[in-house]
Amino acid sequence: MKKTYDINVSQTLPLATPHEVISETRKTEEQASFITTSRQEIHRIIFGDDKRLLLVVGPCSIHDLETGLEYAHLLKALSEKVKDRIMLVMRVYFEKPRTTVGWKGLIMDPDLDGSSNIDKGLKVARKFLRDIVDLGLPTATELLDPITPQYIADLVSWAAIGARTTESQTHRQMASGLSMPLGFKNSTDGSIQVAINAIKAASHTQTFLGINRDGQASAVTTNGNPNCHIVLRGGKQGPNYDATGVESVASQLDKADLVQAIMVDCSHDNSNKQPDKQPLVLNEVISQAQENNAIIGAMIESNLEAGNQKFPAPKDQLKRGVSITDGCIDWATTEDCILKAYESLGVRFATA
Repeated sequence: MKKTYDINVSQTLPLATPHEVISETRKTEEQASFITTSRQEIHRIIFGDDKRLLLVVGPCSIHDLETGLEYAHLLKALSEKVKDRIMLVMRVYFEKPRTTVGWKGLIMDPDLDGSSNIDKGLKVARKFLRDIVDLGLPTATELLDPITPQYIADLVSWAAIGARTTESQTHRQMASGLSMPLGFKNSTDGSIQVAINAIKAASHTQTFLGINRDGQASAVTTNGNPNCHIVLRGGKQGPNYDATGVESVASQLDKADLVQAIMVDCSHDNSNKQPDKQPLVLNEVISQAQENNAIIGAMIESNLEAGNQKFPAPKDQLKRGVSITDGCIDWATTEDCILKAYESLGVRFATA
């Protein structure tokens, strides 16, 4: 009989089940309590019960655990200085969507050598999230593969669905069952309606194919996720964070009977893919946020050092603290623009 399946598959390696990986790196009671509390705080920001701004800040992707943890210590110290006006959440991104090919993130290739040791990647990612939570710092990540959440989602306080996947039914269904607040980005062409449709879909009950904690294929039925909002990241026509654009999006959300909660991604098309322009974007967002309560937060791609570096490359030749994916601003610039944002936000609280 002619073979009609797996014709283009060269290898299939079983992975440890989510239950096995979680059992190796369990949450403590203190960690579970912190994650629950931080999710509740973000919920209050989304729905306007907390006037603080939610800032999701950190490396474009985590590729070096040592420098990632060093960055986290700096961010934690800064969060203590601004916590009455700004809630800082660290970007801990392990999965990277690629337009064609390239490094797909720490989960998919933790050794940065093309060996694609996913089993190791899942375990490394989970342990790193625990390390960040132990600092008292909430974590944020983009969930790209629909199986990944079973391994790490219980350690995440906020998640994103990216511009390439916001229109995906699979990701909308996945989002409907996630336990944390979540932002849908507008599509790469700038479409707002795509993100609005995604929020609607994710807020409703869904049934879809997935896996359970034992790794068994399952029909998963969700309650719907009520804590979804939109993230503006610009599009092919350019930035979309100006006051007129933000007001238009708020109006569209209102007409769709959705909460008027808008986060602005200071990177990507909003900075014309020039990372050093992110502080300028943030400054404009903060200016609007002083009077516009529909703005709930912003995202910043930031690392120990500025820019990015070419990859693949030998690991011993990589510059320390420099992104191997999108370009970032350095720590000194990050700290400066966040402290300035803190001072400017006094107006928002004076009129609260």
